[in-house]
This record gives sequence, C-alpha cells and structure tokens, in this order.
Amino acid sequence: MKRILIVDDEKNMRWVLGQALQSEGFEVAEAADGKQALASVADQEPDVMVLDHRMPEPDGMEVLRRLRAQGATFPVIMLTAHGNVATAVEAMKAGASEYLTKPFDLEELKLAISKSLEYRELAAEVERLREEIQKDYDVQGIVASDPRMLDMLETVRKVASTSATVMIYGESGTGKELIARAIHNLSERAAKPFVSISAGALPETLLESELFGYEKGAFTGAMTAKPGRFEMANGGTLFFDEIGDITMATQVKLLRVLQERRFERLGGTRSIDVDVRFVAATNRDLQQLIADGEFREDLFYRLNVVPIQLPPLRQRASDVPLLVAHFLEKYRAGSKTLAPEAMQALVTYQWPGNIRELENTIERIVILSHGDEIGLDDLPAEVRTGACVSAKAASGFTLPEDGVDLEEVELDLVRQALDRTGGSVPKAAKLVGLTTKTLEARMQRLGL
Repeated sequence: MKRILIVDDEKNMRWVLGQALQSEGFEVAEAADGKQALASVADQEPDVMVLDHRMPEPDGMEVLRRLRAQGATFPVIMLTAHGNVATAVEAMKAGASEYLTKPFDLEELKLAISKSLEYRELAAEVERLREEIQKDYDVQGIVASDPRMLDMLETVRKVASTSATVMIYGESGTGKELIARAIHNLSERAAKPFVSISAGALPETLLESELFGYEKGAFTGAMTAKPGRFEMANGGTLFFDEIGDITMATQVKLLRVLQERRFERLGGTRSIDVDVRFVAATNRDLQQLIADGEFREDLFYRLNVVPIQLPPLRQRASDVPLLVAHFLEKYRAGSKTLAPEAMQALVTYQWPGNIRELENTIERIVILSHGDEIGLDDLPAEVRTGACVSAKAASGFTLPEDGVDLEEVELDLVRQALDRTGGSVPKAAKLVGLTTKTLEARMQRLGL
C-alpha cells in the first residue's frame, strides 16, 4: 500500500484530501506544518508528499529544499492558492515533481499522484538497468549438449512458467546465476526486475540491510531510507546465491518473508508486501548443514520445492568443445583455431573452477597466443599438466618391468577401437580421445 503524506495548515483541506485518497486505496498520513512534515519524513518516508506552498515557517518551499538537501528522492506535489509562473518555476527547480493551483479538481490530484508514482518506478527501473549493463555476465544463452544438462534445461523450461521456489545446487563456477536468469527470462516476470544478492559477497552485518532495506536513522550512517533487494525485485525474481552461508538469525527472517511475503525495513514498523519469485543457490550440502545444526530444516523445505542440480564441467566433458567455441567467439578470436592436441588437453583437464575457469583460460590464450593456431604450448601450465595427470589416472595402465613397444600398444588400441565400432573411424576416434583427422593420420602411419 502506497503512503501519501498530506502537508497543509488547513485542517479541512487535509480531511478532504485524506478521505479522497483513502478511498483510492492509499495509506494517508498528515502534517499541519513544515516542522511536522520534516519530523514525519524522518520517522518514515512517504511514497508521495502533497505539500502546501503557503504555511507558517518553514513554508512549503523551504521544506522541499531541506528534503532534497537531505537526499530524499520521493515525489513532491506542490499546492498553492497563489500560483504564478515564477513560483511554479521555483518549485520545479527546488525538486517538485508536480505543481497544482488551488482550487483544483480531486481527479487532477489523483492523476498527479499516479504519474509521480509511475515516474518513480520508471526511474528505479532505469537505475536497475544501468547497474545490469555494468555487470559482466554472459547473456548469449546456455551452451550444452550433455544429456544431463539437456534434462536439466527441460526442467528449467517447465518450472519457469510457474511461481515455484527453485533451489540450484552446483559447485562454484558451474553457472548457477545463468540458470536463475534463464528461469526469470522464460517466465511471465521477464519484463520485471531480476535482482541478485550473494551471502558470500557481504558481511553478515550488511546482508540483512541489503535484503530488507532500512529507514533513515536505523543505524549510524543511515542518512536516508533505502529499499532492500526484496523491494527492488518486486514483481520479478530475487536470486540469492550462497544461501548456505547465512546465519541462523537471517534464516529466521528469510523464512518469515517466504511464508508471508511481507517484511519491515530495518528500523521501520510498516509492513511492506512483495510479490517476488525466489531462486536460491548453493555449493554446499544443505542436508549436511541441517544435520550439523547450521541450517533450519523448515527453511530447507521452503526453498527445496524444485531442486536443480548442475553437474561440474569435469562430468560433462562433451560440452567443452562447444564452450570453447562459444568463448572464442565471445572474446573475438577471429581466425584463431585450436590445434587438436590443445583441444584434447582442454577436454581432458578436470576444471576445478568449472566454466568460469574455462572462460578465463580461453580469454587468456586469445590475448597471449601468437599466430592463428593455438597449440598445446599456448595453454596454461596447469591445464597441460593437469590433462596429462588426468589421462594417466584414467588409463589405469602400469608399465611392465621390461617395458613395452609403444607403437605396438598404439596399434592394438586403434584396432580394438575400430573393431568395437564396426570400422567407423569417427566413432573409433571418439573412443581413443582423438579427432577423426588425427586418427586417420595415425592409421596411415601405422599402416592400417
């Protein structure tokens, strides 16, 4: 419910305006002079102020100037019985959003209030979009061919059309926020805000005020009121990353918001209703945290309505070439291509940092590599070394005491691969971890 503060030294005027606005569903507060108005705003900011120009000191113009000097941004509609162009210009320069001359039609005032509220919401949306533009995230879509990923994306498509709470599980760097954005963009809320917050990025002392906002004077340094992420996401989606890291105290407050869809700002007493789609994510085992007494079971069940598990990149190696091509295009590699052995190293590497590490690696080699072909030597040392270690560990092969003929071993493995695939070179190449072109070259060398 929007709160309108009527400031006028005429009691009858306050009563008439109050009745008219209450009938429209607004919450109405009153102030009889400038001092009361400033005190009321300090206690709780209105969504709109209707301010009389001529009042005992401080008059309406002075009240407006003081509010803007203090950083107040809510719309102010100035009323006066002595309207002229000079006064109107002065009021607008001081920060008034509208200017009405007494006597005025009540419908005119209602329209002015409606326009002011719409303008404020538009300004908030513009600011949100400006922040979004400044962020560095992939908006190209989700790149995947792995069957588990495709099944997961089908779940995303289905759940997006609902308002169900979603819990995304996955290691750091697997793309949890990208999945949350996909849920939002595929939903009916796509035109509304997508707001994110990470428990790991904020100290506990700031997390609560970021979530719920605060009123002026709620704590030292709170010079003006500030909306929280829940308010910013109203009508849209709130993505809460690293939710497994929040304290028990914050868990209690979060559970209440999810149950009641309302809350109070820090230092405030007015309940604020919100319509927010909640998507959470974690890289921790919440059920283990419950067993350890570090996470509330009732909050877990409130969050875990639709669980989505993101596999780590090491378990979806078939997606690595697709992701490499995607990042090469993103970072404008131009004519640069990867040599087969370089691609094989990237596919074999275990990627402890998941997609984020792969993206950073591709960006680095695009910048630092020379020539059009990116070779094995262009890859970071940890990727080259890690790929070799992974390949050895996967082989399970122990070198005999008297050694082996490497060419005979290679010949035998290629023959087995061809026999198993009915002579299909592309399928055989996949079995031995080579490209078709590389396997054909080796077959020629081996006389096959």
